Amino acid sequence: MRPSFHAVPVNAPFGDPVVYVDCLFERRAILLDLGRMDALGARKLNRVTHAFVSHAHMDHFAGFDHVLRLSLHRREPLRLWGPPGFVERVEHKLSAYTWNLAPDYPTDFTVLVTEVDAGATTRAARFRCQTGFQRESLGPAPAPGGVLVDGETFRVRAALVDHRTPCLAFALEERAHVNVWRTRLAELGLRPGPWLTELKRLVVTGARDDATVRVAWAQAGPARERDVPLAALRQAVSVTRGQKIGYVVDVRHTEDNVRRIVELVRDADILFIETPFLASDAGMAAHKAHLTARQAGLLARAAAVRRVCPLHFSPRYAGAGERLEREAQDAFQGAPAPQVGHERLERESGPAP
Repeated sequence: MRPSFHAVPVNAPFGDPVVYVDCLFERRAILLDLGRMDALGARKLNRVTHAFVSHAHMDHFAGFDHVLRLSLHRREPLRLWGPPGFVERVEHKLSAYTWNLAPDYPTDFTVLVTEVDAGATTRAARFRCQTGFQRESLGPAPAPGGVLVDGETFRVRAALVDHRTPCLAFALEERAHVNVWRTRLAELGLRPGPWLTELKRLVVTGARDDATVRVAWAQAGPARERDVPLAALRQAVSVTRGQKIGYVVDVRHTEDNVRRIVELVRDADILFIETPFLASDAGMAAHKAHLTARQAGLLARAAAVRRVCPLHFSPRYAGAGERLEREAQDAFQGAPAPQVGHERLERESGPAP
């Protein structure tokens, strides 16, 4: 199965935690956190339509200015989500600059900002370039089940966790994965092409059988394109479970946080999770409201994720990052899976023998 999401950390594990998710069959990309992202070129950043920010510590939010600078020519809005107080923080960043020339810009680039509170209610605001990014408040809205985005092809859920400040963990889920069988296309006399994107969209969104797709015929001739009902094309596709990506950073190891994280990222195909400290430094991790690598690996195992990607290493281990990686992976790959619960995980997350 060719994945629809290609998710990669932007920086090395000792750098700022930022994950770039390229939606391969759509003209979009998604960012998880907005830390430093010099490694991403303008072409990739201009694909970003949504960014989900865990919290406003500098290593998770300082890259906003870089994205903003590259986006001023865009017609499509940039949509941001963050924890309580996030709207004001974006407003302060925007108001730090002088926008006297903004009304002359050829496009009215817009930033749409939404923050999520502990009651699963959102508050939003709009900032438009040609008004000098003056705040335009939008009404509150519910976010049942922590769902922030419920689009045609993907959904994003969040859980509010504690880092001695409110912080968001995220799960990005493909609604379904549509596989196209090339042999069946050939049997139908069709050739692959951009039209397959529309076919997949109609299948995922549950379109009626009488919806049509303009297909490309394999044979030569003047009528190489034709509208075909979806019903006639269904035999060329199969639908399987969509991808799921989890992202968890900057979180205390508490019973409530453990429960929220495991519920959010359960069965993820890949979990990007912070592993800043070794288990032997668990006291320091607790003091700084972070996980240890072993705790992170056990969380991933309890959530039955398929693969774990450790990141956000503490600089105190510079030159020895493989120890953090190994400790997290050893905890993740151990058996049997631990019970969900802070006390059990706490016992298992002590220094490894």
